[in-house]
Amino acid sequence: MNLKQNRIKITPLLVCACLLFTAAGAQSWQTIHNKAIVVDTHNDIISVCLQKGYSFDENLDGKTQSDLSRMKQGGLDGQVFSIFCGGEQKDPFQFANREIDTLYAWIKRNPKSMQLVTNPQQLAVAIKKHKLASMMGVEGGHMIENDLQKLDYLYGRGVRYMTLTWNNNNDWATSAEYESGHQKNNKDSVRKNGLTDFGKSVVRRMNQLGMMVDLSHVGEQTFWDAIAITDKPVLVSHSDCYALCPVYRNLKDDQIRAVGKNGGVIQLNFYPLFLDSTAEQKQHTFLQKHKAEKDSLKNSGMSNDEIESTIKTKYKQEMEDMQSPLSLLFDHIQHVIDLAGIDHVGLGGDFDGIGFTPKELTDVTKYPLITKELVSRGFSKKDIYKIMGGNFIRVFKANQKHDNQ
Repeated sequence: MNLKQNRIKITPLLVCACLLFTAAGAQSWQTIHNKAIVVDTHNDIISVCLQKGYSFDENLDGKTQSDLSRMKQGGLDGQVFSIFCGGEQKDPFQFANREIDTLYAWIKRNPKSMQLVTNPQQLAVAIKKHKLASMMGVEGGHMIENDLQKLDYLYGRGVRYMTLTWNNNNDWATSAEYESGHQKNNKDSVRKNGLTDFGKSVVRRMNQLGMMVDLSHVGEQTFWDAIAITDKPVLVSHSDCYALCPVYRNLKDDQIRAVGKNGGVIQLNFYPLFLDSTAEQKQHTFLQKHKAEKDSLKNSGMSNDEIESTIKTKYKQEMEDMQSPLSLLFDHIQHVIDLAGIDHVGLGGDFDGIGFTPKELTDVTKYPLITKELVSRGFSKKDIYKIMGGNFIRVFKANQKHDNQ
């Protein structure tokens, strides 16, 4: 009788305790996320806005994966915006400056919400004032048009990293797509892999300026040439691990170890095709299944963007089925940590540069889910701070000139 009464009394207490414990756990990861300096090193929203006539400071929910309001909602403190054009662009340097002008215009319109950041001191000030620390990285060395003065000019406008190549080769560096044999109809089919003498001078000049050398997209020989030359820690702004997903854009284990030894940081990409070894076949099956319909839409005069939007909307469930489990991102995080250490991994999501995303991690509002999962996996608060932005900030600081200007 007494035992039964005691159980009746204890049960509500246990329920309350469990609820309090759950609330405390939720508060813990939310507090950690709010206190972390969250920095993502690669986002292509500028290109999307120019292509489609959108503006970053308007509500683009349902149209893009990013906008200003949603970045703030996701707790982003810093974003490196990609300055991008493909190798087919006739005036890449001019186009790069047009994209820089676009970011400048957004910042000018939103002085209370955004701040141009070109050094770690400005980053700290922007965060203190609760402004989005807005940085720039040039995605593709072809945009300097083989001219070191143009590299200097882009640095002067605020660019703080340059990806040595995009998928295309330039005259002084070979890309991962080319070196791996995936580049079709390439005029450089007998070209020597890696950096030319001028390419090596580009890396040296970037070191002198304080511009981070970004090794995403580059071929293996270009990677090793750059690692051998640089006297500053490198950045890999948006790549994943080849051992877990063997695509040419990902880093092999020896490359991951080399970045760690160099003191650099690997910022992990959210693209399912780079995270999930099964995603490429799923995408191929999807594209083949709807090829006739896509060809018909193209013949009707639709643009590629319109076709893509139509197909994605019509076959929404099939698109969702191609999304990879969010857990795979954490497998890649752990793989980098196992090979290079906790100080050498971060986030470079590639939002608005990827056609689809992992499940749940669907846009820039979802960064808190990463912190939540890291907490659930037992990562310490200190290590979470490193992954969410601290490791990038360390490399950013290490690349600055001695006078920090």
